[in-house]
Order: sequence, then C-alpha cells, then structure tokens
Amino acid sequence: MITTKLIQILADYNKWQNTSAYAAATSLTEVERKADRGAFWGSIEGTLNHILWGDRLWMSRLGGGVPPKSKSMQETVLEGGEWAELRHARDELDSTISAWAASVEQSHLDSSITYVSAAIGKEFTQNVGLLTIHMFNHQTHHRGQVHAMLTAAGAKPEDTDIPFMPRLRSS
Repeated sequence: MITTKLIQILADYNKWQNTSAYAAATSLTEVERKADRGAFWGSIEGTLNHILWGDRLWMSRLGGGVPPKSKSMQETVLEGGEWAELRHARDELDSTISAWAASVEQSHLDSSITYVSAAIGKEFTQNVGLLTIHMFNHQTHHRGQVHAMLTAAGAKPEDTDIPFMPRLRSS
C-alpha cells in the first residue's frame, strides 16, 4: 500500500538528492553544465530542467502545484530558465512537494484522477498513489543520469542510497 509516510520519505529523498545534484553541478562551469553528454535530454542542465518540468506537471495533476511553462516535450530542457532561475525554481518546487507530502491524506492517495499524457496524448484514469510514486520514480531515473554525467565531469554528488539519507541516519 502506498502510504502518506512513504510519500513523506520520498519527498525528503527528492529534496536531499536535488540539493546534492545542484551543489555538484554548481561546481562546474556553465559550459560544462550545458555540454551535450549524450544523455536523453542532452546535458546536465537540460536534464535538470526536464526533471523540474515533470515535477511541475505531476504536482499540478496531483493537486499540489501549477502546470509547467513548456508546451512541448522538446521545450522541457528549458523549463526553469538560466542556471540561477533554475536553482531557485527547484528550491521552491522542492518546498512545494514537501509541504504537499506533509499534508496529503490517505484518501487522496487512494483516489483516482483522469489526465492526458504529455508524452503520448492519450487519456488515462489512474490511482493518485501510483502516479505519485511515478513522479518520484521519474525524478530518480533522470537524476541517476545527472549523477552519472556529474561524476564523469569530475563533480562529486553525494551517495544516492535511501538508507544514507540524513533523516534516516539520525533515526
């Protein structure tokens, strides 16, 4: 069962990992962040923008935020703007996700929503809890790509294992 406690842990993990990825990316030059590294969304910065887009999209569907700016999949690599704007947007959205996770009720996670997929244009009606897990999975998938690109570029992001998350280490 997808519980509110699990969603809160995943929101904490999201914030921790974004803080790590953005700190590591800040150690690189703009040219290094924007260099095409052969990833699906091209660069470190492009992939971080795509993650921001996905989080905005899912939070707007799940009842915790406003829709993304980008109108096409190709535009998602520009969702947050230039580096300083992107970092600020990420921090704000992480706070939004954390606040939503702290207040989401089990009945909402157990309900369903209908939406149109941005990727394939097809309508779906699916469980909110499952879609929330998808949002966190989407982040983790693409942040893994960012982690690999950062490491290859010589940056040093933190470990990515959930058991190493500061909140859980102090428990």
